[in-house]
Amino acid sequence: MSETTRGGAFQDKAFLVLLVVVSLAFAWIILPFYGAILWATILATVFAPAQRWVLARLPGRPNLAALITFLLIVAIVLLPLAVTAASLVNEATTLYERVQSGELDLGRKLQRILEALPGWASNLLARVGVTDVGDIQQRVVALLKEGSQFFATQAVLVGQGTANLLISLFVMLYLLFFLLRDGGALSKRIKDAVPLASEQKRGLFEKFAVVVRAMIKGTILVAIAQGVLGGFIFWVLGIHAPVLWGVVMAFLSLLPAVGAAVVWFPVALYLLATGALLKGIVLIAFGAGVIGLVDNVLRPYLVGKDTRMPDYVVLISTLGGIAIFGLNGFVVGPLIAAMFIAVWGIASRRNASP
Repeated sequence: MSETTRGGAFQDKAFLVLLVVVSLAFAWIILPFYGAILWATILATVFAPAQRWVLARLPGRPNLAALITFLLIVAIVLLPLAVTAASLVNEATTLYERVQSGELDLGRKLQRILEALPGWASNLLARVGVTDVGDIQQRVVALLKEGSQFFATQAVLVGQGTANLLISLFVMLYLLFFLLRDGGALSKRIKDAVPLASEQKRGLFEKFAVVVRAMIKGTILVAIAQGVLGGFIFWVLGIHAPVLWGVVMAFLSLLPAVGAAVVWFPVALYLLATGALLKGIVLIAFGAGVIGLVDNVLRPYLVGKDTRMPDYVVLISTLGGIAIFGLNGFVVGPLIAAMFIAVWGIASRRNASP
C-alpha cells in the first residue's frame, strides 16, 4: 500500500471519528428538547401533503404557505388539545376532592353492587375473598391516595418547570414552521448524507413517512375518536367527569390488547347492578355498536394501503416506549419497531439477492 493510499485511509477514519463525535455532541445538546423536536417532526410529516397543496396554490410564496399550514395545525390540533387538557385537570381535581370529602361514598356504591349481584356471582366473589366492602374501600382509597400524591408531585414539577415547558413549546412551534417551509430540502440533504445505497435510503425514508402517517391516522386519530365518543355517551348519561373518562378511554385505545371497553363495560355493569337498567343497556349498545366498531370501520379508511405492524409488536413496543420515554413512547416505541423491521427487511433482501 502506497503512502498516499495509507494517508487517504487514515484521513477517512479520522473524518469518520470526527463525524461521530460531533454528531454525539450535537445530540447531547438538543437532548433536553427531544420531545419538542419529535412532535415538530411528526406534525410536519403528517401535514406535509397539506403544505404541498397550499404551496401549489401559492407558487413562489413558501413563507405564506408554511404560515397557513402552521395556523391550520394550531387550530385543529394544538388549541383543542389545550382545551381538553384544561378540562381534564379540572375534572380530575373535582373527582379527587369528592372522594376526599366523602361526597363520593365508594363503600356504599360497592355495597349496592354486591347486593344487586345474583347468587352465583356473590358466591364466586366470596370464594376469592372480595366481598369485604370495608377492605375493598380501603384498597381503593389507598390507590386513589397514591395516585393523587403522584399527580400532585407531577403538578409541582410542572409548576417548577413552567419556563422549560414554555421554552419547549416555543422550540416545537418555531421548528415546526421551518420544517413545513424547508422540510423537502432538508429531507433531501439528509438523504444525500446517509451512507447507504439509493434504493435503501429511499426505502428507509419512505418507511419512516408511511409509519408516522399510519400511526397518527390509524392509531392516534382512532383513539381520539373512541375517546370522544366514550366521553360523549358518558356526558349524555350523566356520568361524572366525562372528559376524564374519555381521555382514559383514548389512551387505553392506543393499546391493541386493551381498548376503551376496559372503562365503559364496568361502568355499564355498575349501572345495571344499581338499577339504572336503561342507562346500562344504552351504554352497552353504544359501546359495542359504535365505540367498538370505530376501529374496524375508521382505521382502514384512514390508513388505506399503508403498512401496519402486527398488534403484538405494537403492544410490546408501545409499552416499552412508555417505560423508557414516558408519554412520547406512544410514538417513539412503535416508530423504532417499524424502523427495526424495515432495516432487517432491507438486510434480508440484500442477503437474498444473487
